[in-house]
Amino acid sequence: MGLLVAQMRLAQINSYRSDLEYQIQLISTSKLELSSQINDIVGLGSDMDPDSPEMKALEKKKERLYQAEKALDQRLQRLQQQLQMIEAEEQSVKQIMSSAIQRAYS
Repeated sequence: MGLLVAQMRLAQINSYRSDLEYQIQLISTSKLELSSQINDIVGLGSDMDPDSPEMKALEKKKERLYQAEKALDQRLQRLQQQLQMIEAEEQSVKQIMSSAIQRAYS
């Protein structure tokens, strides 16, 4: 891989990394919001009769929020794995660039 191609690939990697980091940030924010909603539901439910229809509706909503949180956790894990892979590729491209520079000036 030539120096110019390596520089172009490094620019693509940096762009992809920024996109991944932004998506991770959005998911983290969403998870915080879900946790807050779950805590609100738990707080509301502490004063209710466990057999009341309202409590059962709150339990269903809480379960849906837990499922959404689980889906976000899975997505977050995939994005973090992709970020690790892109960081490894970045190191590889930097080594290629270093080798190309050394060859050019040797």
